[in-house]
Amino acid sequence: MIIEPAPIPEFAVLGHPNEGKSSLVSTLTEDDSVKISSYPGETTECRIFPVTIDGIEIIRFTDTPGFQVPRQTLSWFEKYTGPQENMVQDFIIENRDNPTFKDEVELLSPIGRGAGIIYVANGSRPLRSNDRAEMEILSLIKRPRIGIINNKTDENRFNPEWEQAFASHFDKVIYFNAHLASYRERLFLLEQLGTIDQRLQETLSRVIKAFKDDWSHRNALTSEIILNLIETCLTHTVKKTIRDASRKTSDKKQLIEQWNKDISSFEKDAYQRIRSLFKHNIFNIMLPGHSILSKELFDSETWKVLGLTKVQLATTAATIGGATAAILDIAVAGHSLGLFALLGGVAGAGSALLGANQIARVKVMGKTLGGFKVKVGPHHNVLFMSILLDRALLFYTHVINWAHGKRDTETSMAPGISPDEKSMSYTAHWPQDVRNDFLTFFSALKSKDPEKKETAKKSVLKTLKNILNSLPLGS
Repeated sequence: MIIEPAPIPEFAVLGHPNEGKSSLVSTLTEDDSVKISSYPGETTECRIFPVTIDGIEIIRFTDTPGFQVPRQTLSWFEKYTGPQENMVQDFIIENRDNPTFKDEVELLSPIGRGAGIIYVANGSRPLRSNDRAEMEILSLIKRPRIGIINNKTDENRFNPEWEQAFASHFDKVIYFNAHLASYRERLFLLEQLGTIDQRLQETLSRVIKAFKDDWSHRNALTSEIILNLIETCLTHTVKKTIRDASRKTSDKKQLIEQWNKDISSFEKDAYQRIRSLFKHNIFNIMLPGHSILSKELFDSETWKVLGLTKVQLATTAATIGGATAAILDIAVAGHSLGLFALLGGVAGAGSALLGANQIARVKVMGKTLGGFKVKVGPHHNVLFMSILLDRALLFYTHVINWAHGKRDTETSMAPGISPDEKSMSYTAHWPQDVRNDFLTFFSALKSKDPEKKETAKKSVLKTLKNILNSLPLGS
Protein backbone atom coordinates (compact mmCIF):
# COMPACT_ATOMS: atom_id res chain seq x y z
CA MET A 1 0.00 0.00 0.00
CA ILE A 2 1.36 3.40 -1.01
CA ILE A 3 1.10 5.97 1.78
CA GLU A 4 0.51 9.45 0.48
CA PRO A 5 2.63 12.16 2.17
CA ALA A 6 0.73 14.54 4.41
CA PRO A 7 -0.26 17.71 2.56
CA ILE A 8 1.87 20.76 3.27
CA PRO A 9 -0.31 23.49 4.82
CA GLU A 10 -0.20 26.77 2.90
CA PHE A 11 -1.39 30.21 3.99
CA ALA A 12 -1.72 33.21 1.72
CA VAL A 13 -0.95 36.53 3.39
CA LEU A 14 -3.35 39.13 1.99
CA GLY A 15 -4.17 42.77 2.56
CA HIS A 16 -3.90 46.31 1.26
CA PRO A 17 -0.49 47.46 -0.04
CA ASN A 18 2.08 48.47 2.61
CA GLU A 19 0.20 46.99 5.58
CA GLY A 20 3.00 44.66 6.70
CA LYS A 21 2.31 41.50 4.68
CA SER A 22 5.92 40.93 3.63
CA SER A 23 7.19 41.68 7.14
CA LEU A 24 4.79 39.06 8.50
CA VAL A 25 5.96 36.47 5.97
CA SER A 26 9.60 37.22 6.75
CA THR A 27 9.03 36.81 10.50
CA LEU A 28 6.93 33.64 10.25
CA THR A 29 9.40 31.93 7.90
CA GLU A 30 12.57 33.33 9.55
CA ASP A 31 13.62 34.44 6.08
CA ASP A 32 15.29 37.82 5.82
CA SER A 33 15.50 37.52 2.04
CA VAL A 34 11.84 38.58 1.82
CA LYS A 35 11.80 41.94 0.09
CA ILE A 36 10.33 44.61 2.36
CA SER A 37 9.79 48.22 1.34
CA SER A 38 8.09 51.25 2.84
CA TYR A 39 6.74 52.03 -0.62
CA PRO A 40 3.34 50.48 -1.49
CA GLY A 41 3.07 48.15 -4.44
CA GLU A 42 6.58 46.66 -4.27
CA THR A 43 5.17 43.11 -4.27
CA THR A 44 3.65 42.45 -7.70
CA GLU A 45 3.70 38.65 -7.85
CA CYS A 46 2.92 35.88 -5.41
CA ARG A 47 6.01 34.29 -3.93
CA ILE A 48 6.02 31.14 -1.83
CA PHE A 49 8.30 31.03 1.22
CA PRO A 50 8.60 27.50 2.62
CA VAL A 51 9.62 26.67 6.18
CA THR A 52 12.06 23.77 6.05
CA ILE A 53 13.41 21.80 8.99
CA ASP A 54 16.04 19.10 8.45
CA GLY A 55 15.51 19.37 4.72
CA ILE A 56 11.77 18.74 4.95
CA GLU A 57 9.21 21.42 4.11
CA ILE A 58 6.64 21.57 6.90
CA ILE A 59 4.57 24.68 6.07
CA ARG A 60 4.58 27.46 3.49
CA PHE A 61 3.46 31.08 3.46
CA THR A 62 2.73 33.00 0.28
CA ASP A 63 3.42 36.71 0.03
CA THR A 64 0.90 38.38 -2.27
CA PRO A 65 0.39 41.74 -3.99
CA GLY A 66 -1.94 44.15 -2.25
CA PHE A 67 -5.55 44.63 -3.29
CA GLN A 68 -5.87 47.35 -5.93
CA VAL A 69 -9.55 47.39 -6.94
CA PRO A 70 -11.36 45.72 -4.03
CA ARG A 71 -14.74 47.38 -4.63
CA GLN A 72 -14.83 46.29 -8.29
CA THR A 73 -13.72 42.81 -7.27
CA LEU A 74 -16.40 42.66 -4.59
CA SER A 75 -19.00 43.65 -7.17
CA TRP A 76 -17.96 40.71 -9.37
CA PHE A 77 -18.16 38.30 -6.43
CA GLU A 78 -21.60 39.57 -5.38
CA LYS A 79 -22.92 38.99 -8.92
CA TYR A 80 -21.47 35.51 -9.18
CA THR A 81 -24.12 32.79 -9.54
CA GLY A 82 -22.01 29.69 -9.96
CA PRO A 83 -21.07 27.08 -7.34
CA GLN A 84 -19.53 28.73 -4.30
CA GLU A 85 -16.58 26.30 -4.26
CA ASN A 86 -15.66 27.40 -7.83
CA MET A 87 -15.94 31.13 -7.17
CA VAL A 88 -12.23 31.95 -6.93
CA GLN A 89 -11.19 29.72 -9.85
CA ASP A 90 -13.94 31.20 -12.06
CA PHE A 91 -12.87 34.74 -11.15
CA ILE A 92 -9.29 33.92 -12.12
CA ILE A 93 -10.29 32.25 -15.39
CA GLU A 94 -12.66 35.04 -16.42
CA ASN A 95 -10.32 37.92 -15.53
CA ARG A 96 -6.91 36.42 -16.28
CA ASP A 97 -6.38 38.78 -19.23
CA ASN A 98 -8.24 41.76 -17.77
CA PRO A 99 -5.66 44.43 -16.74
CA THR A 100 -8.13 45.93 -14.26
CA PHE A 101 -8.00 42.79 -12.13
CA LYS A 102 -4.34 41.90 -12.69
CA ASP A 103 -3.34 42.17 -9.01
CA GLU A 104 -6.53 40.60 -7.70
CA VAL A 105 -6.10 37.59 -10.01
CA GLU A 106 -2.54 37.18 -8.79
CA LEU A 107 -3.25 37.52 -5.06
CA LEU A 108 -6.25 35.17 -5.16
CA SER A 109 -4.36 32.42 -7.04
CA PRO A 110 -3.03 30.66 -3.89
CA ILE A 111 -6.54 30.63 -2.44
CA GLY A 112 -7.72 29.05 -5.67
CA ARG A 113 -5.38 26.13 -5.01
CA GLY A 114 -6.61 25.74 -1.42
CA ALA A 115 -4.48 28.03 0.75
CA GLY A 116 -5.82 29.35 4.03
CA ILE A 117 -6.16 33.11 4.48
CA ILE A 118 -4.17 35.45 6.73
CA TYR A 119 -5.45 38.99 6.29
CA VAL A 120 -3.21 41.81 7.55
CA ALA A 121 -4.31 45.38 8.26
CA ASN A 122 -2.54 48.34 9.82
CA GLY A 123 -4.57 49.14 12.93
CA SER A 124 -2.75 52.47 13.40
CA ARG A 125 -4.94 54.09 10.76
CA PRO A 126 -8.72 54.53 10.38
CA LEU A 127 -10.83 51.87 8.74
CA ARG A 128 -11.73 52.70 5.11
CA SER A 129 -14.35 51.54 2.62
CA ASN A 130 -11.70 49.63 0.65
CA ASP A 131 -10.80 47.70 3.80
CA ARG A 132 -14.41 46.67 4.30
CA ALA A 133 -14.62 45.59 0.65
CA GLU A 134 -11.49 43.43 1.02
CA MET A 135 -12.84 41.75 4.13
CA GLU A 136 -16.20 41.14 2.48
CA ILE A 137 -14.49 39.44 -0.48
CA LEU A 138 -12.70 37.06 1.84
CA SER A 139 -15.92 36.35 3.73
CA LEU A 140 -17.63 35.36 0.49
CA ILE A 141 -14.79 32.99 -0.40
CA LYS A 142 -15.38 31.06 2.85
CA ARG A 143 -11.88 29.66 3.21
CA PRO A 144 -10.36 29.25 6.72
CA ARG A 145 -9.21 32.77 7.58
CA ILE A 146 -7.63 34.73 10.37
CA GLY A 147 -7.39 38.50 10.74
CA ILE A 148 -4.22 40.15 12.02
CA ILE A 149 -4.13 43.70 13.31
CA ASN A 150 -0.57 44.88 12.76
CA ASN A 151 -0.13 48.26 14.45
CA LYS A 152 2.78 49.87 12.61
CA THR A 153 2.98 52.77 15.07
CA ASP A 154 2.04 53.36 18.71
CA GLU A 155 -1.32 54.76 17.60
CA ASN A 156 -4.06 52.47 18.94
CA ARG A 157 -7.21 54.62 19.13
CA PHE A 158 -8.59 52.92 15.99
CA ASN A 159 -8.21 49.42 17.41
CA PRO A 160 -11.84 49.06 18.62
CA GLU A 161 -13.10 49.92 15.15
CA TRP A 162 -10.81 47.33 13.55
CA GLU A 163 -11.70 44.69 16.14
CA GLN A 164 -15.40 45.13 15.45
CA ALA A 165 -14.95 44.89 11.67
CA PHE A 166 -12.64 41.88 11.93
CA ALA A 167 -14.97 40.04 14.33
CA SER A 168 -17.72 39.93 11.71
CA HIS A 169 -15.46 38.70 8.89
CA PHE A 170 -12.84 36.37 10.37
CA ASP A 171 -12.77 33.14 12.34
CA LYS A 172 -10.07 34.52 14.65
CA VAL A 173 -8.63 37.99 15.28
CA ILE A 174 -5.25 38.62 16.90
CA TYR A 175 -2.74 41.42 17.31
CA PHE A 176 0.66 40.57 15.85
CA ASN A 177 3.45 43.07 15.28
CA ALA A 178 5.65 41.50 12.62
CA HIS A 179 8.55 43.81 13.55
CA LEU A 180 8.58 42.85 17.22
CA ALA A 181 7.11 39.35 17.36
CA SER A 182 9.02 36.88 19.51
CA TYR A 183 9.40 33.16 18.91
CA ARG A 184 6.64 32.51 21.45
CA GLU A 185 4.26 34.81 19.53
CA ARG A 186 5.07 32.99 16.28
CA LEU A 187 4.08 29.71 17.89
CA PHE A 188 0.91 31.30 19.27
CA LEU A 189 -0.07 32.46 15.77
CA LEU A 190 0.48 28.96 14.38
CA GLU A 191 -1.67 27.54 17.16
CA GLN A 192 -4.44 29.99 16.28
CA LEU A 193 -4.26 28.95 12.62
CA GLY A 194 -5.01 25.43 13.77
CA THR A 195 -8.19 26.54 15.54
CA ILE A 196 -9.81 28.04 12.43
CA ASP A 197 -10.17 24.70 10.68
CA GLN A 198 -10.32 21.33 12.44
CA ARG A 199 -8.81 19.70 9.35
CA LEU A 200 -5.63 21.71 9.97
CA GLN A 201 -5.25 20.97 13.67
CA GLU A 202 -3.40 17.66 13.39
CA THR A 203 -1.10 18.95 10.63
CA LEU A 204 -0.32 22.19 12.45
CA SER A 205 0.28 20.31 15.70
CA ARG A 206 3.06 18.43 13.88
CA VAL A 207 4.37 21.74 12.52
CA ILE A 208 4.45 23.31 15.99
CA LYS A 209 6.21 20.26 17.44
CA ALA A 210 8.79 20.48 14.65
CA PHE A 211 9.34 24.17 15.45
CA LYS A 212 9.86 23.40 19.15
CA ASP A 213 12.21 20.49 18.47
CA ASP A 214 14.20 22.60 16.05
CA TRP A 215 14.46 25.42 18.60
CA SER A 216 15.75 22.99 21.21
CA HIS A 217 18.31 21.70 18.73
CA ARG A 218 19.48 25.24 18.00
CA ASN A 219 19.89 25.87 21.71
CA ALA A 220 22.03 22.74 21.99
CA LEU A 221 24.25 23.95 19.14
CA THR A 222 24.41 27.45 20.66
CA SER A 223 25.55 25.91 23.95
CA GLU A 224 28.40 24.19 22.13
CA ILE A 225 29.40 27.44 20.41
CA ILE A 226 29.47 29.34 23.72
CA LEU A 227 31.40 26.62 25.59
CA ASN A 228 33.94 26.36 22.76
CA LEU A 229 34.34 30.15 22.91
CA ILE A 230 35.00 29.99 26.66
CA GLU A 231 37.52 27.16 26.28
CA THR A 232 39.32 28.90 23.41
CA CYS A 233 39.56 32.24 25.20
CA LEU A 234 40.66 30.81 28.55
CA THR A 235 43.41 28.69 27.01
CA HIS A 236 44.64 31.00 24.23
CA THR A 237 48.29 32.01 24.20
CA VAL A 238 50.57 33.96 21.88
CA LYS A 239 54.33 33.63 21.98
CA LYS A 240 57.31 35.47 20.59
CA THR A 241 61.07 35.43 20.88
CA ILE A 242 62.43 38.94 21.46
CA ARG A 243 65.97 39.14 20.16
CA ASP A 244 66.59 42.84 20.57
CA ALA A 245 66.62 43.73 24.29
CA SER A 246 65.94 47.38 23.50
CA ARG A 247 62.61 46.40 21.92
CA LYS A 248 61.50 44.14 24.76
CA THR A 249 58.95 46.57 26.19
CA SER A 250 57.40 47.53 22.83
CA ASP A 251 57.33 43.92 21.62
CA LYS A 252 55.59 42.82 24.80
CA LYS A 253 52.98 45.50 24.22
CA GLN A 254 52.43 44.37 20.61
CA LEU A 255 52.17 40.76 21.72
CA ILE A 256 49.49 41.56 24.26
CA GLU A 257 47.67 43.72 21.75
CA GLN A 258 47.63 40.70 19.43
CA TRP A 259 46.20 38.54 22.22
CA ASN A 260 43.44 41.12 22.77
CA LYS A 261 42.59 41.16 19.07
CA ASP A 262 42.53 37.37 18.91
CA ILE A 263 40.09 37.13 21.82
CA SER A 264 37.78 39.76 20.32
CA SER A 265 37.90 37.92 17.00
CA PHE A 266 36.98 34.61 18.66
CA GLU A 267 33.96 36.29 20.26
CA LYS A 268 32.78 37.91 17.01
CA ASP A 269 33.12 34.64 15.12
CA ALA A 270 31.04 32.83 17.78
CA TYR A 271 28.34 35.50 17.59
CA GLN A 272 28.21 35.17 13.82
CA ARG A 273 27.66 31.43 14.13
CA ILE A 274 24.83 32.03 16.62
CA ARG A 275 23.27 34.55 14.22
CA SER A 276 23.38 31.99 11.43
CA LEU A 277 21.78 29.32 13.61
CA PHE A 278 18.78 31.60 14.05
CA LYS A 279 18.79 32.47 10.33
CA HIS A 280 19.84 36.10 10.53
CA ASN A 281 22.01 35.88 7.45
CA ILE A 282 21.53 39.16 5.59
CA PHE A 283 20.65 42.06 7.85
CA ASN A 284 22.48 43.21 10.94
CA ILE A 285 20.89 42.85 14.35
CA MET A 286 20.79 46.39 15.69
CA LEU A 287 21.60 46.49 19.38
CA PRO A 288 19.94 49.19 21.50
CA GLY A 289 22.21 52.21 21.84
CA HIS A 290 22.41 51.69 25.61
CA SER A 291 23.32 48.00 25.33
CA ILE A 292 26.48 46.95 27.10
CA LEU A 293 27.15 44.83 24.02
CA SER A 294 27.82 48.05 22.13
CA LYS A 295 30.94 48.26 24.29
CA GLU A 296 34.01 46.25 23.34
CA LEU A 297 34.80 43.15 25.37
CA PHE A 298 37.76 44.88 26.98
CA ASP A 299 36.06 48.19 27.69
CA SER A 300 36.20 48.99 31.40
CA GLU A 301 32.42 49.57 31.45
CA THR A 302 31.89 45.97 30.39
CA TRP A 303 33.80 44.76 33.41
CA LYS A 304 31.90 47.06 35.75
CA VAL A 305 28.48 45.89 34.58
CA LEU A 306 28.88 42.18 33.81
CA GLY A 307 30.33 39.18 35.52
CA LEU A 308 30.40 37.94 39.09
CA THR A 309 30.42 40.36 42.00
CA LYS A 310 33.57 40.87 44.08
CA VAL A 311 32.03 38.90 46.93
CA GLN A 312 31.18 36.04 44.56
CA LEU A 313 34.71 36.10 43.17
CA ALA A 314 36.19 35.92 46.65
CA THR A 315 33.88 33.01 47.47
CA THR A 316 34.79 31.36 44.19
CA ALA A 317 38.51 31.63 44.95
CA ALA A 318 37.95 29.81 48.23
CA THR A 319 35.69 27.23 46.58
CA ILE A 320 38.10 26.11 43.89
CA GLY A 321 41.06 26.00 46.24
CA GLY A 322 44.09 25.14 44.17
CA ALA A 323 42.94 27.36 41.34
CA THR A 324 43.05 30.44 43.57
CA ALA A 325 46.54 31.32 42.44
CA ALA A 326 45.40 31.10 38.82
CA ILE A 327 42.75 33.69 39.56
CA LEU A 328 45.02 36.07 41.38
CA ASP A 329 48.30 36.03 39.49
CA ILE A 330 46.91 37.46 36.25
CA ALA A 331 47.01 41.01 37.62
CA VAL A 332 49.77 43.10 36.08
CA ALA A 333 50.48 46.80 36.44
CA GLY A 334 50.43 49.51 33.75
CA HIS A 335 48.09 50.32 30.83
CA SER A 336 48.01 49.94 27.08
CA LEU A 337 45.46 51.42 24.70
CA GLY A 338 43.30 52.27 27.71
CA LEU A 339 42.07 48.69 27.83
CA PHE A 340 44.35 46.42 29.84
CA ALA A 341 47.12 46.42 32.31
CA LEU A 342 49.82 45.05 30.08
CA LEU A 343 53.29 45.26 31.49
CA GLY A 344 55.18 44.93 34.75
CA GLY A 345 55.20 42.57 37.70
CA VAL A 346 52.38 40.72 39.38
CA ALA A 347 50.23 42.99 41.55
CA GLY A 348 48.68 42.27 44.93
CA ALA A 349 46.25 39.42 45.31
CA GLY A 350 43.20 41.63 45.72
CA SER A 351 43.76 43.24 42.34
CA ALA A 352 42.32 40.19 40.61
CA LEU A 353 38.90 41.48 41.62
CA LEU A 354 39.30 44.78 39.79
CA GLY A 355 38.38 43.67 36.30
CA ALA A 356 39.46 44.73 32.84
CA ASN A 357 42.60 46.56 33.89
CA GLN A 358 44.16 43.29 34.99
CA ILE A 359 43.57 40.99 32.09
CA ALA A 360 46.61 39.93 30.08
CA ARG A 361 49.11 37.64 31.68
CA VAL A 362 52.66 38.31 30.46
CA LYS A 363 55.32 35.76 31.19
CA VAL A 364 58.97 36.05 30.28
CA MET A 365 59.72 32.37 29.91
CA GLY A 366 63.45 32.85 30.08
CA LYS A 367 66.37 33.78 27.98
CA THR A 368 66.95 31.58 24.98
CA LEU A 369 69.78 31.54 22.51
CA GLY A 370 69.61 34.91 20.85
CA GLY A 371 66.81 36.51 22.87
CA PHE A 372 63.95 36.34 25.36
CA LYS A 373 60.93 34.07 24.91
CA VAL A 374 57.73 35.87 25.91
CA LYS A 375 54.24 34.32 26.25
CA VAL A 376 50.89 36.07 26.72
CA GLY A 377 48.14 33.89 28.15
CA PRO A 378 46.46 31.74 29.03
CA HIS A 379 44.08 34.05 30.89
CA HIS A 380 42.56 31.50 33.27
CA ASN A 381 40.32 33.79 35.29
CA VAL A 382 36.82 33.20 36.66
CA LEU A 383 35.77 36.80 36.13
CA PHE A 384 36.85 36.62 32.48
CA MET A 385 34.80 33.44 32.04
CA SER A 386 31.69 34.95 33.63
CA ILE A 387 31.92 38.09 31.47
CA LEU A 388 32.28 36.04 28.30
CA LEU A 389 29.22 34.03 29.37
CA ASP A 390 27.19 37.15 30.19
CA ARG A 391 27.96 38.77 26.86
CA ALA A 392 27.15 35.61 24.93
CA LEU A 393 23.82 35.21 26.74
CA LEU A 394 22.92 38.86 26.17
CA PHE A 395 23.72 38.51 22.48
CA TYR A 396 21.67 35.31 22.27
CA THR A 397 18.70 37.08 23.90
CA HIS A 398 18.87 39.89 21.34
CA VAL A 399 19.11 37.40 18.47
CA ILE A 400 16.10 35.29 19.43
CA ASN A 401 13.96 38.38 19.96
CA TRP A 402 14.92 40.11 16.72
CA ALA A 403 12.06 39.44 14.30
CA HIS A 404 13.16 38.68 10.75
CA GLY A 405 10.60 41.15 9.43
CA LYS A 406 12.50 43.93 11.21
CA ARG A 407 15.26 45.50 9.19
CA ASP A 408 18.53 46.98 10.41
CA THR A 409 17.44 50.49 9.40
CA GLU A 410 14.95 50.40 12.27
CA THR A 411 16.59 51.32 15.53
CA SER A 412 13.94 50.65 18.16
CA MET A 413 14.83 48.15 20.83
CA ALA A 414 14.12 44.47 20.44
CA PRO A 415 11.48 43.10 22.84
CA GLY A 416 12.43 41.31 25.99
CA ILE A 417 15.55 43.41 26.59
CA SER A 418 15.78 45.42 29.76
CA PRO A 419 16.48 49.16 29.23
CA ASP A 420 18.94 48.86 32.11
CA GLU A 421 21.38 46.08 31.34
CA LYS A 422 23.28 46.81 34.52
CA SER A 423 21.01 44.20 36.05
CA MET A 424 21.56 41.73 33.21
CA SER A 425 24.56 39.84 34.58
CA TYR A 426 23.22 36.33 34.28
CA THR A 427 26.14 34.66 36.02
CA ALA A 428 25.81 36.88 39.11
CA HIS A 429 22.22 35.69 39.58
CA TRP A 430 22.73 31.98 39.00
CA PRO A 431 22.16 29.64 41.96
CA GLN A 432 25.30 28.24 43.52
CA ASP A 433 24.84 24.75 42.05
CA VAL A 434 24.85 26.21 38.53
CA ARG A 435 27.95 28.29 39.26
CA ASN A 436 29.62 25.22 40.71
CA ASP A 437 29.00 23.35 37.47
CA PHE A 438 30.81 26.07 35.54
CA LEU A 439 33.60 26.18 38.15
CA THR A 440 34.16 22.47 37.64
CA PHE A 441 34.46 23.10 33.90
CA PHE A 442 36.76 26.06 34.61
CA SER A 443 39.07 23.94 36.75
CA ALA A 444 39.02 21.07 34.26
CA LEU A 445 40.38 23.33 31.53
CA LYS A 446 43.70 23.42 33.39
CA SER A 447 43.74 19.70 33.86
CA LYS A 448 45.98 17.51 31.74
CA ASP A 449 43.42 14.73 32.05
CA PRO A 450 41.33 14.70 28.81
CA GLU A 451 38.69 12.46 30.36
CA LYS A 452 38.17 14.94 33.19
CA LYS A 453 37.81 17.77 30.66
CA GLU A 454 35.31 15.84 28.56
CA THR A 455 33.18 14.85 31.57
CA ALA A 456 33.08 18.44 32.85
CA LYS A 457 32.21 19.77 29.40
CA LYS A 458 29.33 17.34 28.90
CA SER A 459 27.87 18.34 32.26
CA VAL A 460 28.15 22.08 31.70
CA LEU A 461 26.76 21.77 28.15
CA LYS A 462 23.59 20.26 29.60
CA THR A 463 23.44 23.04 32.19
CA LEU A 464 23.92 25.76 29.59
CA LYS A 465 21.26 24.31 27.31
CA ASN A 466 18.80 24.35 30.22
CA ILE A 467 19.74 27.99 30.83
CA LEU A 468 19.06 28.89 27.19
CA ASN A 469 15.73 27.05 27.21
CA SER A 470 14.69 29.00 30.32
CA LEU A 471 15.53 32.48 29.01
CA PRO A 472 12.55 34.75 28.17
CA LEU A 473 11.34 34.71 24.57
CA GLY A 474 9.74 38.14 24.47
CA SER A 475 6.30 38.99 25.69
